[in-house]
Amino acid sequence: MSVVPTRRLTAAALASALLAGAALSGPAGASASPLAAPVAAAPAKPLPPFAGAAAAAPSAKLFTLASSVLPGASSATAAPAPLAAKLYASVPLAAPAAAVPYAAAAASATILLDGFPLAFPAAPQLVKGTTMVPFRAIAEALNVPVVWDAKAKTVAANKPLADGSRRSVLLRVGSKQAQLDGQAAALAQAPVQSGGSVLVPLSFFSSAFGAQVSWDGAAKTVRILSPAERVYVKGYYAISSFSQVKMLDRFDSVAFGWGRIGEDGKLTLSGKDFYWPSASGATTPESIVADASAAGVNTQFMVFGADGRGELTKLLGDPALRTEAIQGIVSTASIGGFRSIALDFEGLGLTGDKAAAKQSFTRFVTDLRTASRAAGLGLSLALHPLNGAFAGYDYKALAQQSDEIVIMAYAYEGEKGPEPLVRVDEAIRLALKETDRSKLLLGISMGSETAVSLRGPAGLAKRYGLKGIALWRLGAGLVDASSLKALEGTVQLRKPVEG
Repeated sequence: MSVVPTRRLTAAALASALLAGAALSGPAGASASPLAAPVAAAPAKPLPPFAGAAAAAPSAKLFTLASSVLPGASSATAAPAPLAAKLYASVPLAAPAAAVPYAAAAASATILLDGFPLAFPAAPQLVKGTTMVPFRAIAEALNVPVVWDAKAKTVAANKPLADGSRRSVLLRVGSKQAQLDGQAAALAQAPVQSGGSVLVPLSFFSSAFGAQVSWDGAAKTVRILSPAERVYVKGYYAISSFSQVKMLDRFDSVAFGWGRIGEDGKLTLSGKDFYWPSASGATTPESIVADASAAGVNTQFMVFGADGRGELTKLLGDPALRTEAIQGIVSTASIGGFRSIALDFEGLGLTGDKAAAKQSFTRFVTDLRTASRAAGLGLSLALHPLNGAFAGYDYKALAQQSDEIVIMAYAYEGEKGPEPLVRVDEAIRLALKETDRSKLLLGISMGSETAVSLRGPAGLAKRYGLKGIALWRLGAGLVDASSLKALEGTVQLRKPVEG
């Protein structure tokens, strides 16, 4: 797609950008804060753009949504946390998908890949002190294609590596000699057949594919950490992110959260959050976008919206407002020099006619896709997970009208700690039933995860072969150099983190 030439987004330019008289002004008295300054009205805990799924306490950002649903709730007097039980007690939650079946022998042994159980057809065995594990189950979870030759009793695997080379493997049942890239390699024990599977020494996955492996005899658990691989990584640059501006070129794409839908159902670039920032000396919003684009980053103009007071319902149900918003979003993205648009509309389908909510949002996205494509802009969507309380999102239809979908699989437990991987896994599997893995990014909230726990969700994204991951968000100590350095243990960024 083409890059629209950058020019200064002046007040006059903004006014013309919103054709048909679309309003860019925020609430009375609101003003854009300096780029380098924190948001004066921001709460103590940064607001995530993705309020999570079913079992989660609502984020502060979606507290207004709870207020509109529960009589007597007031955003001025009540806190989101105590409200969570009341809000979600009245919401029928999605039942967990059926658990991944394990072989009967799994009761006595477990394989954990990046901290999450891996289904396997044959239980690990201990042969003369060597831990033997099912080759195909583990190799394919590491995205290594496997071919079994029943006549020759061989298994072959071939995997492209990050440096552009390939790793080829050939093993034969009963032989203690394998082949790595055509060269002989000794095995501690010969591969054996068991229950229709070929078992190989656990250590082989380390020497052949760079995985970190271990056997916990007391817990009867095989632990495998997948090697770092190059995947697509998206970052969100929104609230108080200026201190991380030099990190933008590490990402494949960056969504700049500088627009939102106001209570009147119109696009606004001002307010207490998700606003178009002021310049900081010679650094302007336009120069940040231009520099990132020049570095090869897919820069995205992000527009946030929540249906807390019916803002989105108002917008989606009014043809004139829809046209005005779409024209404003596309024009602002073009004038601002962005390559794509990122849409983050939250809270649809909590109550009321869920089918109608799906239909109205899909219609808006379809019209936006037509307009954005005509302007040479891509389109990215951030959606609530399908195992959540918000049912206003038709993944299958929306995938057809967008370049990528970010699964907001977090805030299941109020971001009090690492996300429950069983729910994250479920969200991925449900999404894969609706669209191709090449369009899916797994959203990861850095407000939930630690340097250690990051491997879990990132590992699931790799296991399922998704397009990549999306990190919320730069700034406020969430996504910084140290967290990216930790992430590099499992995901290779487009540019290494220094230090």
